[in-house]
Amino acid sequence: MRLLLDSFWRAVAYCLRPRVILLSLLPLGLMALLAAAFGYFYWTPAVAWTREALDAWPMLSSVWGWIGGLFSADPRTFLAPLAVVLAATPVLVVLSLLVVAAFMAPALTRLVGERRFPLLAQKKGASFLGSVARSLGVTLLALVALLISMPLWLIPPLVLILPPLIWGWLTYRVMSFDALAEYASAEERAALLRAHRLPLLGIGVLCGYLGAAPSIVWASGVLFAAAFFVLVPIAIWIYTLVFAFSALWFAHYCLDALSQLRAQRAAAVGATDPVAILPAPEADRAIASQRSSP
Repeated sequence: MRLLLDSFWRAVAYCLRPRVILLSLLPLGLMALLAAAFGYFYWTPAVAWTREALDAWPMLSSVWGWIGGLFSADPRTFLAPLAVVLAATPVLVVLSLLVVAAFMAPALTRLVGERRFPLLAQKKGASFLGSVARSLGVTLLALVALLISMPLWLIPPLVLILPPLIWGWLTYRVMSFDALAEYASAEERAALLRAHRLPLLGIGVLCGYLGAAPSIVWASGVLFAAAFFVLVPIAIWIYTLVFAFSALWFAHYCLDALSQLRAQRAAAVGATDPVAILPAPEADRAIASQRSSP
């Protein structure tokens, strides 16, 4: 429990660092660049295609005429650009978040390691490609679990339990692995994930519930179209900040647990082997005398 609470408060404090806040704003900047590129190359053709699609619906022609009579303007003139924006925004958001998330978790883990555990050896027990492949695998498993469990969401209590539990399991599997990828060996990582399975799963579930906050803001942006362009960027920033907090919480917990594991193993070696606790010159002399003795 001490390790869980200590890592939580440290993660909250690290979220206030300028470096973390800057990383949380990166998706907004990247989304703006992608939107500018999309608008430059595809805006006019996309709006023209959408306008043709609206004109191709004969059943709606009377609706367009009725609305045009009320406002003295053709509604398709502003509906076509609005439809393009609403369709392109989720794609731009997902691309931005995926790109930033791929680099944010390792950067935050390095931040925790450099500032809090500068002497912790990096054994690099997992490669970048291995981490990506594992993340994709557990993500597919989580999506399958979500699809299978959807009928159970009709039962009121389960809709508040199953999705956060599945996303929490996914968060635990991905972020705990990424937090230990650079610092722990494969054997150390397996030992830590086995020994701390329940606390790490609890962190993942709590972060899964926190991840629901941006969805509320996003839904508000859809319901209140006038505030769409204000609420959606706020939702993206909150989601990225929640992701940063989750990565920091896992990084603090896992690296602290790894440091304790190595300290315990070093103490166990020192207790069973008297030579191991001697200073280097005395240890060399002791080993030499052991080898020369019959």
